[in-house]
Amino acid sequence: MLVAAIGAGVALWWHGPSWAVVSDAFSAVRWRWVFVAIGLNLLSVLARSLAWRTVINQAVSPPQPPYRLVFAAFSVGLFANAVLPGRIGELARVAVLTRRMPGRRGIWATLVGTVFAHRLFDLVPVLALIVYVLFAAKIPEWAVTSLTIFVVVAVGLLAFAFATAKRPDRSPLDGLGAVRRLLTMVRYGLGVMHKPLAAAEAVFFQSVGWLCQLFAVWTTMLAFHIHAGLAAAGVVLVLMNVATIFPLWPGNVGLVQAAVALPLGRYGVSYARGFAFGIGLQAIEASVGVGVGMIFLAREGLSFAMLKRMPDAAQAEAPEDEVDADDRGTHEPEKRLVGSRRR
Repeated sequence: MLVAAIGAGVALWWHGPSWAVVSDAFSAVRWRWVFVAIGLNLLSVLARSLAWRTVINQAVSPPQPPYRLVFAAFSVGLFANAVLPGRIGELARVAVLTRRMPGRRGIWATLVGTVFAHRLFDLVPVLALIVYVLFAAKIPEWAVTSLTIFVVVAVGLLAFAFATAKRPDRSPLDGLGAVRRLLTMVRYGLGVMHKPLAAAEAVFFQSVGWLCQLFAVWTTMLAFHIHAGLAAAGVVLVLMNVATIFPLWPGNVGLVQAAVALPLGRYGVSYARGFAFGIGLQAIEASVGVGVGMIFLAREGLSFAMLKRMPDAAQAEAPEDEVDADDRGTHEPEKRLVGSRRR
């Protein structure tokens, strides 16, 4: 990953946009629109964390975690996704919330499933946004192909979710392999699919979050003097998220800017100005995730190094095993004592 990041940086420096034009674009930024975009991104975070809380409330037996803990865990996850490669943030938010729910058997497995379900509910507003941009925006041919593949995969995932959703009967996960354990986690978290009202609530909050992001992209375009309309902002938002599905390095910096700048060329925006806009857009989004995430990371007493040591699916029941070990440690002396008395 480090080699790929260095290679991308060298390629951008030697064959990237005109850096003088990029610098000029930043010197003319209208900062009032930047602050509006930051506020809209914060509202998006609030809405999406409410969607995750809805999913958690359906998958976790009472008492459910309060919203302040859910929001704290969600914020730490955003921070981890912004500064680390891969999708470490998805496990980070589970780890943070699990620490606040000690003694709950199988809670890690269930929360991992809720993360999958939460991401799955993203597909509903994303598909709506794709349909909107296909009819209202100017999209290059390569982007149409990418979006078509994305739609096919998204529909397949939704069908899989509805077909495999499992009510949380808390079946034991002992003895299962890593793959089967992961699938069982996913099915627990997808239990919300059996409750249409709760699923509709989660989709609503996710849709509000995406709508706020759409207007955040549009206001950022205004900040960089790009007056291409809301449809162009929709194209940027869709392609930006496609470019970050598999983050090879933190934020896929460089790749995101190229994915943003290329389609804006159809709206008369130079590649250098579009690239500068992509830098600003990603910086605005990251500022919210990093800023809020660092606050809650400190409040949770966690460090940046701890975020790199997130357990995988095969270790998902470690907290439960530790509880069992504690129980065995408590009762084994009694058993030995009884045995000695019998002898």
